[in-house]
Amino acid sequence: MLYRFLWIFFIYAFLGWCTEVSYAALVTGKFVNRGFLNGPVCPVYGFGVVIVLGCLTPLSDNLPILFIGSVLLTSVLEWLTGFVLEKLFHQRWWDYSDEPFNLSGYICLRFSIAWGFACMFVVKLLHPTVLILIHLIPRIAGLVLLILLGAVMAVDLAATVATIIKLNRRLAQIDELAARIKEASNEFGENLADKVLDAVERSADWKKDMEELSFTLSMRRAERADEQEERRAQARRQLEEWRASMQELLDQKSFGHRRLLKAFPRLRSIDHSHALERLHRRMGNFRKH
Repeated sequence: MLYRFLWIFFIYAFLGWCTEVSYAALVTGKFVNRGFLNGPVCPVYGFGVVIVLGCLTPLSDNLPILFIGSVLLTSVLEWLTGFVLEKLFHQRWWDYSDEPFNLSGYICLRFSIAWGFACMFVVKLLHPTVLILIHLIPRIAGLVLLILLGAVMAVDLAATVATIIKLNRRLAQIDELAARIKEASNEFGENLADKVLDAVERSADWKKDMEELSFTLSMRRAERADEQEERRAQARRQLEEWRASMQELLDQKSFGHRRLLKAFPRLRSIDHSHALERLHRRMGNFRKH
């Protein structure tokens, strides 16, 4: 029984990944790895099918019960998955808040109904063929493959968790630098911080901005004491250092970070929402160039 359910999990995790990738390709016109993990699997699909089959197979001949049960079970699984991921990583991976009849943004009626119909298709039409394929795999070879698949998924999960931790650390550094830039910009006047951060995100010519800033400062020298001007010069040098550090953080090349942001375009950071927005915009400008 365990052997069969493990194969069901991996097969439907892969088929779920194929479904997500195909849907993204239809919507965006390009290939996007929509999985939480790096490999071609979406574990939530595997768990969902295992739960539905385990709980509803005895009732599979009653289509209304099969449909309602599938809606309820998959909705609970999706809600718990979204909730747990948010609490563990302080990020919301998807958000249905703009959908009618949603619950905390984790689930919504439209997709819950879709999962219900999808499960009916799986149980009544697809799964008999999957069972035949599982029985065709020699037992020893099947056990070896399951061990290998489990090991690969465990390594992939560890790598993904490490990537998320590094992403959160990166976002925290971006927010910290943004706060320092805004504080330092008070030495020069209003709105300078926004100009600095905007220039970083757009890869704008910082030299031109600094020349304009220097001209402004030179016009003010006649009205300011030398000591105050020196403080401004020091603040300008510090601002440039922080600006360079900010750009380095935003330009940092990380396959894992880029993959996650592309896989979950509506990813929202609970603790560092502004930093994540800057990173999204910066990556968008990279793609345009």
